[in-house]
Amino acid sequence: MQFDLSAVETATMVFVGTLVFGLLLVGFILTAGFLALVLVGVGKLAWFIASNTLLAVVHGINHGWDRLVHHASTVEVSGDFQGQPSPSTGSYPRVI
Repeated sequence: MQFDLSAVETATMVFVGTLVFGLLLVGFILTAGFLALVLVGVGKLAWFIASNTLLAVVHGINHGWDRLVHHASTVEVSGDFQGQPSPSTGSYPRVI
């Protein structure tokens, strides 16, 4: 027994066609939404990695600077700086 499409009413064919077109639209919208979520997730991951890397670099610089300043504060300078008269006033020692 073969299916005769001419036996189906026009209203039924329009209804089924509308359902198929609606399903195509739903599929397109779901795919677009999924891709948008994926792109947002990738962007957020990239921002998270970049910000944490920058934060780690800044903390590393601060830690290195603290070590350098601490080391410099413990070093004794072998020579004494003698005060020199200022050329403008002649009475105040120069700040070194």
